[in-house]
Amino acid sequence: MDFTLNIYKKLLEALKEIGYSFYTFEEYCTGKATGKYVMLRHDVDLRAGHSAATAKVEAALGIKASYFFRVVPESNQPDKIMCIASLGHEIGYHYEDMTLFGGRADKAIQHFESQLAYFRQFYPVKTCCMHGSPTSKHDNRAIWKSYNYRDFGIIGEPYFDVNFDEVFYLTDTGRCWDGERFSVRDKVNSAYKQTYHTTNELIAAAKAGCLPDKIMITTHPQRWTNNIAEWMVELILQNVKNKIKRLIIKK
Repeated sequence: MDFTLNIYKKLLEALKEIGYSFYTFEEYCTGKATGKYVMLRHDVDLRAGHSAATAKVEAALGIKASYFFRVVPESNQPDKIMCIASLGHEIGYHYEDMTLFGGRADKAIQHFESQLAYFRQFYPVKTCCMHGSPTSKHDNRAIWKSYNYRDFGIIGEPYFDVNFDEVFYLTDTGRCWDGERFSVRDKVNSAYKQTYHTTNELIAAAKAGCLPDKIMITTHPQRWTNNIAEWMVELILQNVKNKIKRLIIKK
């Protein structure tokens, strides 16, 4: 079974064994990521408790990651945020302000600033990352056509501040590692063309030395669980979401 905490742990162990170091996105932005490394980015869209579970798996392996939280109740759960921060992980803002305010940049930036202040109660947030909002006509990154996130103490946004010709991008969008056909906005321009479908394929590629030296791995922890009932629900829901996204992309 893919997308369990067990297979996620095996992926991290494989990467560690072949010499990858792990850095948060904040550390990357401050120039601390050197040599052969992985940036672990987690978009906490739903089921914040699952993020606490992946955070504990990582901490037990001595690994730090970046967790980006939305403002919606399914993501914004203070006890889970504090738990993850206490384990040494980075907390960031998973912003969707343009979607929430119908493309009104003036209203969106006010909300961005207030929510940034809110999340800074738990961690000195220095990075943000857009939420894809696949069913919305608004790209949340459009807010930066009118404003500059650096004016708010933000030092990095992955879609603007990572050179993906140098950093290999892997994301579990679509509940697979080659789900670009299901992605409305979680895509990057990259010189890398290799693809992997399952986590086991990714582990095998790592052990065979086929992966680049610089990697960003983005996961949505809601998908990763050892609970069989939750695993089945997520599988069914993701299959439905993928069909909807394919329709949106074709429009």
